[in-house]
Amino acid sequence: MQQSMKFADALHARPEPSGIDIACGLKHFAIITYAFDPLRFAGVMPDRFKLDTVGIDGQERALLSVVPFIDVDFTSAVFPFPSFEMGQTNYRIYIIDRETGEKCVWFLGTTLDSWTRLIPHAVWKLPWYGGRVEFDAHADSTGMYGKYSMRTRSQWAPASVELKSKPHLDEIAGFPDRETALVYLTHPLRGFYHRRDGRLGTYHVWHDRLNVHMGHLVTANFGLLDRLGLVRLDEQQNPHSVLLDPLAHFTIYLPPRVIPAAPNNSSKPTPLRGAA
Repeated sequence: MQQSMKFADALHARPEPSGIDIACGLKHFAIITYAFDPLRFAGVMPDRFKLDTVGIDGQERALLSVVPFIDVDFTSAVFPFPSFEMGQTNYRIYIIDRETGEKCVWFLGTTLDSWTRLIPHAVWKLPWYGGRVEFDAHADSTGMYGKYSMRTRSQWAPASVELKSKPHLDEIAGFPDRETALVYLTHPLRGFYHRRDGRLGTYHVWHDRLNVHMGHLVTANFGLLDRLGLVRLDEQQNPHSVLLDPLAHFTIYLPPRVIPAAPNNSSKPTPLRGAA
């Protein structure tokens, strides 16, 4: 059972950006979450991490989110610099760092509709891949979506999803209260991942409390989740939850770091087949 969490404990002031840190707006920001059997992800992460599971209908379940959005005003957080706009979709699983106790995410990768992906892909070995992203999303003056459609043409992670806003915030399964669910789902600020060279990497972001509301999934097809055996296509039609925010503001602290391999670590994790 997840322990109760409060935004008052999770929120903190924005760390001062420097160097090549990035500020950006995330337009049409959605968090589409699926509950799945933890055994489907067994042996993938180093022993330092564990899945941050929840109890749903008497069963232990891990949670995975697909996060599509459009980067707007993507630019330096420090210096005058041209801004970019590009579609993006992140794939992440909720985890706990055993060393610090921090709730984080395990980053499977992203698709990005921009040539700028070549820098993190080649220089930092991030699991970032190309894709042609198309959005047809319209929010009214209150931020509610009558239509939200995203399609990605990509060899690595083809995707399509249609959503609509709900007028009220439902209870979210697996959590003792609504605020705990929102802290858990919207506020992990640190991520870990397997770099494309197999080494362990980490990144850090900051954002204030997101102004999310509930959404309803009309249809979804996330090719990566089906290929990896994490969430089959038929299961994708029944998400754990859908959250929507018309515009979220993030700071991204760069460069991402490489974490040295733990000494005498005899249990080497096995990356998911098809993840690279």
